[in-house]
Amino acid sequence: MRVYFRYAFKETFGNLWRNRMMTIAAILTVAVSLSLVGASLLIKQSAAQASVEWQQGTRVTVWMQPNASTNEIASVANQLKGMPIVKNCIYKTQAQDLQQAKSILPLAESQVLKTSSVPSSFECVPVVPSDTFVVESTFEHAPYIYAVTGPNQQIRSMDKVIRVLQIVFLALAAVLLLSAMVLILNTIRMAIFSRRREVSVMKLVGATNWFIRVPYITEGFVQGLLGSAVAIVVVSAMKIWYPLHNEFALNSSALYGTVTVVLVVGVLIGSVGSAIAIRRFLDV
Repeated sequence: MRVYFRYAFKETFGNLWRNRMMTIAAILTVAVSLSLVGASLLIKQSAAQASVEWQQGTRVTVWMQPNASTNEIASVANQLKGMPIVKNCIYKTQAQDLQQAKSILPLAESQVLKTSSVPSSFECVPVVPSDTFVVESTFEHAPYIYAVTGPNQQIRSMDKVIRVLQIVFLALAAVLLLSAMVLILNTIRMAIFSRRREVSVMKLVGATNWFIRVPYITEGFVQGLLGSAVAIVVVSAMKIWYPLHNEFALNSSALYGTVTVVLVVGVLIGSVGSAIAIRRFLDV
């Protein structure tokens, strides 16, 4: 067993040194691609956290007709209370809405307003921002409803921007990850090809397939591990040196989870690339 581990260790690092230029290229490609993966994960988590913060500030307002009866107002209140997508609602009387309008409108316009001409309203907080569309579609055509307003366009724009950013980063990272795997595969292939005679001799003297394969798999594992280590340093530096502010700020647990994913993906890329190279190019 000691001889086996000594052989595997010697062959692994011997192959890495002999093909050091390809090894460095593979490590750097893995590092760059995994840095993008880590950045994408951080952006995704940050966007999700920001959505939660924005959700707390999202409001949808159901405006009653100025001449709505007490029964009609009570009916809308009961409907809103019975909707699971609505977290809570605050009813504002016509006098309260008039006071708010006077604080916003110019003096000349606010003086024209009367309490009887101003609608009362229900200001509601949805469970998630997209639920504002459901509230709007439920009440907008009722005869005793004046209007239903909410930040619908802002919600659509926010969701679209977040989705586009995530898709772009993940697509670029996927392309670079594939490039890294191909580089590792070619590195292992060159190592096998340069020692094909030695491999034939080892087979003749009784060496098992796994005895020959393990150093090459370990070589890919080391390349992926080193690339992951560089990517972890880059991702950690991004989090520490360029901290996100306000609702986008992430805690340390988000960083730890991200670097764990980066490490696992890097090791898998190296190991899988080596396994493919050995299976395809090593005839043992």
